[in-house]
Amino acid sequence: MLDVYFGDNLDVLAGFPSGTFDLIYIDPPFNTGRTQARDTIRVERDAEGDRSGYKGQRYRTIKVGTRSFEDKFPEFYDFIEPRLLEARRLLTPTGSLFFHIDYREVHYCKVLLDQIFGRDNFMNEIIWSYDYGGRSRSRWSPKHDTILWYAMDAHAYTFDYDAIDRIPYMAPTLVGPEKAERGKTPTDVWWNTIVSPSGKEKTGYPTQKPRSVIDRIVRVHSRPGDKLLDFFAGSGTFGESAVAHGRDAVLVDANPEAIRVMAQRFREVPELRLIGCDGVLEEPEA
Repeated sequence: MLDVYFGDNLDVLAGFPSGTFDLIYIDPPFNTGRTQARDTIRVERDAEGDRSGYKGQRYRTIKVGTRSFEDKFPEFYDFIEPRLLEARRLLTPTGSLFFHIDYREVHYCKVLLDQIFGRDNFMNEIIWSYDYGGRSRSRWSPKHDTILWYAMDAHAYTFDYDAIDRIPYMAPTLVGPEKAERGKTPTDVWWNTIVSPSGKEKTGYPTQKPRSVIDRIVRVHSRPGDKLLDFFAGSGTFGESAVAHGRDAVLVDANPEAIRVMAQRFREVPELRLIGCDGVLEEPEA
């Protein structure tokens, strides 16, 4: 089952009973103070085109639209605090929250989450490190996001060690062929590329996160049949991962563009329900 809600997430969350969800992941706006935008493109074969493809064939890039949202919250903490309080109310006794944020706000958000969940229930600060984009000439280039993991109960939570994906050893000759073949489990630093700008996974939605990062959270911190929640759903990556791994999910977003992206992304999911989405599923006229 996959439910997609259109509306203010605080209003939607208030309608769920306490203890409904086994895992919550949220990737809220990072409060960067600027408009987040990404162009949607298509390419056509053109000998004089602006990009190269397979076997050196040339293609021309055609811009077909732009998806955007305003990432500006003058009172960010007044905005996020009641939603985090709802998240805690909605978790099962063995549930976990994964809070995805960047370097601008993470320190303040951790203090807030410590107050809501208790410092003893803070489990990990996960660093998602990527290597893409330009380089600053005036400071160390920021190339990571932070994911804060809080459990409802630090002594009882879902962590399926056997579901962890293995990664290669950096020096396989030092550990022997058996260990090198098996690989090692990741640490709290996750090296993973962003969504490829030209890959099949790309939806065109700003700030879309890669499935491989989300899959790791879903596999290890929930079990088949569990109910999952993302109330800043964006392009719906968390929901897609949940469905792929046999979990139920609820996704919430107040951005009509996000709803349209998710409706297209999930069009073949048999148990998809679009709730409150009437009137937002058509692309606006230019």
